[in-house]
Amino acid sequence: QVQLVESGGGLVQPGGSLRLSCAASGSIFSIYTMSWYRQAPGEQRELVAAITRGGSTNYADSVKGRFTISRDNAKNTVYLQMNSLRPEDTALYYCNAHYSDAVLDYEYWGQGTQVTVSS
Repeated sequence: QVQLVESGGGLVQPGGSLRLSCAASGSIFSIYTMSWYRQAPGEQRELVAAITRGGSTNYADSVKGRFTISRDNAKNTVYLQMNSLRPEDTALYYCNAHYSDAVLDYEYWGQGTQVTVSS
């Protein structure tokens, strides 16, 4: 079992920056692929960025070059640094932890943190 708690959301002007954090507890954090998803009103939840336990990353095309995902296994925390924010980045951002192998498949979600980009 993994508990995920997001923080760092808020209201920011276009062009500004925010750093989201997701603190995990309850299991071996380092084995999980950690991801950030977002969901805007009336839209489907979409993958923003992911980082594997080996440190490989991937990003949605819409955020490449602006967002950076990182993890600190010693702190059981994953981060999303968001720069050059745009109004279309406004959404509820969710942290996700996923582990799978030949036998097991675990997935956990946080409750989300709101990001609003507006002048």
